[in-house]
Amino acid sequence: MAKKSRPSLSLSHFVGVVVFSLFFVPKSVLGVKQELRFGKNGEFKILQVADMHFADGKTTPCLDVFPNQMPSCSDLNTTAFVERMIQAEKTDFIVFTGTLPSALTLTSMFLSQSKLMEVLFALWPIGDNIFGFDATDAAKSLNAAFWPAIESNIPWAAVLGNHDQDSTLSREGVMKHVVGLKNTLSQVNPAEAHIIDGFGNYNLEIGGVKDSCFENKSALNLYFLDSGDYSTVPAIPGYGWIKPSQQLWFQRTSAKLRRAYMRQPEAQKGPAPGLVYFHIPLPEFASFDSSNVTGVRQEGISSASVNSGFFTTMVEAGDVKAVFTGHDHLNDFCGELTGIQLCYAGGFGYHAYGKAGWSRRARVVVASLEKTEKGGWGAVKSIKTWKRLDDEHLTAIDGQVLWSRSRAGKFLLNNP
Repeated sequence: MAKKSRPSLSLSHFVGVVVFSLFFVPKSVLGVKQELRFGKNGEFKILQVADMHFADGKTTPCLDVFPNQMPSCSDLNTTAFVERMIQAEKTDFIVFTGTLPSALTLTSMFLSQSKLMEVLFALWPIGDNIFGFDATDAAKSLNAAFWPAIESNIPWAAVLGNHDQDSTLSREGVMKHVVGLKNTLSQVNPAEAHIIDGFGNYNLEIGGVKDSCFENKSALNLYFLDSGDYSTVPAIPGYGWIKPSQQLWFQRTSAKLRRAYMRQPEAQKGPAPGLVYFHIPLPEFASFDSSNVTGVRQEGISSASVNSGFFTTMVEAGDVKAVFTGHDHLNDFCGELTGIQLCYAGGFGYHAYGKAGWSRRARVVVASLEKTEKGGWGAVKSIKTWKRLDDEHLTAIDGQVLWSRSRAGKFLLNNP
């Protein structure tokens, strides 16, 4: 019998295999949980990237920049900003709070105002599910948006924004795609929650320094929630909100972590501090004005039209020290309410709406441990934050102590 010849591997097949291996985690290692812990310097640094609004890369123009910037400005400016931030801050972890652009944004670039209205009325069904137009390839956009994090080998996580389903994938599809990418610690939903609203509700534990007395404790807890997109209740217009099922999961998770932290070995008197990340701000963000925040408020608070009570839930839990959101690109403030700092990151992406002359920006958070009597590393003593602007020097602004065992306040930043 004649020996069968092996099929030749075309260049397209080869490129496909290489791209898949670069972006996606082999199934054999999906069960391996990457460990997050404080470094030997007693710090854990988080970079928050809000509202990337990444679309089609080089062919996607920027929004709200000066006219002389338009010819050379695209999604690639967003990618370059992520890369600069990673290199400058040498961060331990990256959180993305909203990634893909709205179908409305993409469509409006190519249609006249009258034609755009025709499209909107054609796409707007009875109820509150809006923007169903498939304007771009969501999977390719996600891969490109997260590529700097993937390439850096820094662990990262993402939560859904209100526009992430306005493309060729559903919200569940987007989250499942994200979970399959390299270096991500994102989860579709917690295994222990059999019934929970949304996609991308999960928590991560940041362990103490290796070989310290806190090595086997979670010294810092991160919570991630899906704040939804738009209301699915016909009588309630506007944006979505964090539902009772999600709040129940949060309460149970917070209580479990608190019990573990307060028992032996190294039993603590109170809970480890927690940080919460989601996209759409809570109604409580409207409690502030320019007199009681660090940063700026340049637009209204686009929260849900109903108050779900999640802020009260966090206050009652007792461990949350700060909440970080996106959504309102021209706000970048932090304000303290009932012991919890409510913080915007400020608009990051160049294909998102912004303000010409007002630099795109990113938020950095650093948790620092205290020294024990024996000279080792112990519990978290402070949580600080600042923002960096996408200017020539990546200028750092608004240095602030969000929480400490003594008191919160401001601190001086060293810019190059």
